[in-house]
Amino acid sequence: MKVYTEKQIQARIDAEVSQAVAPLLKRIEEMEETIAKLKKNSSNSSKPPSSDIVKPSKTTGKGSKKKRKRGGQKGHPRHQRRAFTEEEVTVRHPEFTLDLDPNVWEPLEEWDIHHQLELKVDPLDVHEYRARHYVNRFTGEIISAEIPEHILVGGIAGPRLSAFVGFLKGRCHTSYTTIETLLDEVFGHRLCRGTLAKIVTSRVSPALAPVYGELFGVLPLQAYLGIDETGHKDSGDKFWTWCFRAEDFTVFHIADTRGAVVLRDVLGTAFGGVISCDYYSAYHCFMKESSAVMQFCLAHLIRDVKFLAESTDKVTRNWAEKILELFRELFSLIHRKEELTEAYFQRMLIKWRDELIKKFRAAPDRPGARNLRKRFKVNPKKFFTFVTTPGVQPTNNMTEQAIRYLVIDRRITQGTRGKKGRDWSERIWTAISTCESQGRPIFQFLCDAVEAHFKGLDPPSLMLAAC
Repeated sequence: MKVYTEKQIQARIDAEVSQAVAPLLKRIEEMEETIAKLKKNSSNSSKPPSSDIVKPSKTTGKGSKKKRKRGGQKGHPRHQRRAFTEEEVTVRHPEFTLDLDPNVWEPLEEWDIHHQLELKVDPLDVHEYRARHYVNRFTGEIISAEIPEHILVGGIAGPRLSAFVGFLKGRCHTSYTTIETLLDEVFGHRLCRGTLAKIVTSRVSPALAPVYGELFGVLPLQAYLGIDETGHKDSGDKFWTWCFRAEDFTVFHIADTRGAVVLRDVLGTAFGGVISCDYYSAYHCFMKESSAVMQFCLAHLIRDVKFLAESTDKVTRNWAEKILELFRELFSLIHRKEELTEAYFQRMLIKWRDELIKKFRAAPDRPGARNLRKRFKVNPKKFFTFVTTPGVQPTNNMTEQAIRYLVIDRRITQGTRGKKGRDWSERIWTAISTCESQGRPIFQFLCDAVEAHFKGLDPPSLMLAAC
């Protein structure tokens, strides 16, 4: 009988234990990865806020901020409605007086004045246009004057009502059924849904076509663009809405692909400006095909690092926390730019950039961290183009803010049904976002555009300093 030494017995036990524990450790690792994925939200990943399932806790604990009170905040400027001018008052009611003894009470030219806005009983005017007929006294031939084309082209709705219907549909996310009900019950005039759809897609949308085309055409000439994309549904089919954000305007483009072909078609391979974007592969393809310079969004990168900072792996967690601290230093510097000299600010920017690149390249060989290390081996300075290029922002937040409106519209309207709907969406979203960034009222712009379209005049421009 073979006799085993104590060392051999212990080795055999260790081997059997290792063999039995190995699948358990693997299972624990898989469960930890699953739990980590379930913990992903808009604060530690590129997921949109609308995808957050669990709302943050309302309870306040140690170190948490106290819930602020509703209404105006201390130290904030007070906003009050301006008083109406004499010219703005359209209805004057009889004065309220007292029946007093004039020998005792002398009336003064001083008044307590109260202004009140009121909706008219019938806010709509019904315009009637007549073209007289004439008969030839000798031949009996009858001819008539012509009603001007700019009146006939509007159909049942004039330019301001057409613009109002487009405003309700595009800016207010209102359904045709709701607009029909509003016009019927509040305005006293019913227009069916088919007529309303015709006003939007065949009146207002064509009025915006040249405005949209003008902005679309100057996109390749821009020195700096923020670009992002989000899903779009059209009759159940998957499309993508691309957002191109320039300094003074925004253009939305709906395509059936999320690939680099959209960037080639819209910007052309001769494009040599700076593009602020996320790390999606389409931008890498376009970067290789064109002269474009990328500014990969630091906000997306920081969210990826935040996710790793919540890892159960201590090495990964410690590394991610150090990265976040470096980012805090970087953005603290950016926020203090006005207090610093240009030379010192630039020198410190380069310092924190180099520190971050060095830290990312030294990422631990762990899942997640390994992917970030790979990114910084290929294009490390593409995350910091803003350091050496004035006017470029470190994040793509402005573009993402423009897309939020689309997400709301998509959730309410459930997408479009056909090319006319996609054309309308591209044009009205572009007009709304651009007007807001330029501080222009969108309703008045729609009125001007529709009236110009009806009369065959040049449309109003949204370009400003686009070129």
